[in-house]
Amino acid sequence: MKKWLLPLNLFLAIALLAGLMGLGIQAKADPQERLHPALAQVAVSDPERRVPVIVQKNGAALSGATGRVEDLVSQLGGSVEKDLHIINAFAAELPANALLDLATSDSVRWVVPDAPVMSSDHGDDEFGDCDDDDLDECPQNYYLETLGVGRVWDMGLDGRGVAVAVIDSGIARDKDFQGRLRVRKNFYSNRRNSLDTFGHGTHVAGIIGGSGADSDGLYAGIAPKVKLIGLKIGDESGLAYESDAVEAMQWVLEHKDKYNIRVINLSINSTVEQSYHTSPLGAAAEILWFNSVVVVASAGNTNPSGDFHTIDAAPASDPFIITVGASTENGDGDPSNDAVAAFSASGTTLDGFAKPDLVAPGQDIISVLSGRSEWDENYPERVVLDGQYFRLSGTSMSAPMVTGAVALLLQNEPDLTPDQVKYRLVNASSSVDGQPYLDVYAAVTGDTTESLNTGLEASQLLWSGDEPVQWDSVNWNSVNWNSVNWNSVNWNSVNWNSVNWNSVSWDD
Repeated sequence: MKKWLLPLNLFLAIALLAGLMGLGIQAKADPQERLHPALAQVAVSDPERRVPVIVQKNGAALSGATGRVEDLVSQLGGSVEKDLHIINAFAAELPANALLDLATSDSVRWVVPDAPVMSSDHGDDEFGDCDDDDLDECPQNYYLETLGVGRVWDMGLDGRGVAVAVIDSGIARDKDFQGRLRVRKNFYSNRRNSLDTFGHGTHVAGIIGGSGADSDGLYAGIAPKVKLIGLKIGDESGLAYESDAVEAMQWVLEHKDKYNIRVINLSINSTVEQSYHTSPLGAAAEILWFNSVVVVASAGNTNPSGDFHTIDAAPASDPFIITVGASTENGDGDPSNDAVAAFSASGTTLDGFAKPDLVAPGQDIISVLSGRSEWDENYPERVVLDGQYFRLSGTSMSAPMVTGAVALLLQNEPDLTPDQVKYRLVNASSSVDGQPYLDVYAAVTGDTTESLNTGLEASQLLWSGDEPVQWDSVNWNSVNWNSVNWNSVNWNSVNWNSVNWNSVSWDD
């Protein structure tokens, strides 16, 4: 049986760092100050290998005081793949033996790997199917009752007018999304195909805003009238790159007003444990947050081996956004007997922040199955209602519960800021195993306009100069990169590899 896999060429930066200290590379600037240590090792051990990277530019490059870094990449035999101006960077591919030369340029601030994650899967025990002639025999979702969603619908709230961006493997055209799938765009390498050939993004979108049309409402999502924006960052196997996620967030920033995008869902996790101050993925998420877009992310699933903690990785580790863990519902809609799922990651981040921020149902969740995926063939025991729906567990399923709740809350109170939304959700929640438990009805009917995050330091990637930027001291209506001094960031401790789709649990 196969499981979701970590990247095939995972860089072990901690182990490499000690060995790199003795390299003694001489150049006009020490490349180890600007080059991820794993890349420095590859440059020495496998110089002919072509390596995908993310290149961060510094203030000199912004001011035009030095040559364009993109031109330098071309001169070194590489190619520029993506413009990531939201974080003042670009994605590129170039020979490993050119990395040291690239890192000595005064226009370069930092070069990191843009490594892939490979997702795999395995089967599960029988769960039981049904057909549309006898819906009473179908397995149940309980989360609408658990979270008090029906009572919110009775208030006339259904997400209408609010747009949600799902940054994932895409969203399939389906009857459950009919008339509401406003945009489908691909940020993966094959940009012409925006279809969800994997299935993960469609399942997530169904939890957020599926209408339940193919199940007579039985498997409706939290906000069944919400507008959906499908931003694809992965292929048919779930392979994704961190640069794709950043580029998708960049698109959201540029189109949020046109489509009224108020919230994005990131059911993904980096495989790298690091401070939020040195994570470009976290920095991109903060930029959206500071520009009135609520960011919801999965906490990730606990690695059985215990050697990696998604709670210490972006985007889950960022203190500004809403990080969501998963609960089990004990086979009914009564929240009082629920528990935090054993697979749900939790703890204190490297920067001292408790995560997740709250918990929502995430086990045995039935949602829309993409007709373009192979999940029905590979996992027939998970198929529900003649192939229209599919059962999954994981924090990937709990994050969209919160995303849907945000859509309902903002439909009711569109002037709430992301910080006010976060405060309302966290403080209107009940409790499960000592963690805040999402209560959609309590959040929507609450009246507080208090804010969380006040006084937090923004990511160091957003600092101007050496002084910390505190969230209550600036107005982030827009980001002007010309005023940012990228030399104020110390990158020597960064270990950044890739996106990890391990926020799905296949083992329950």
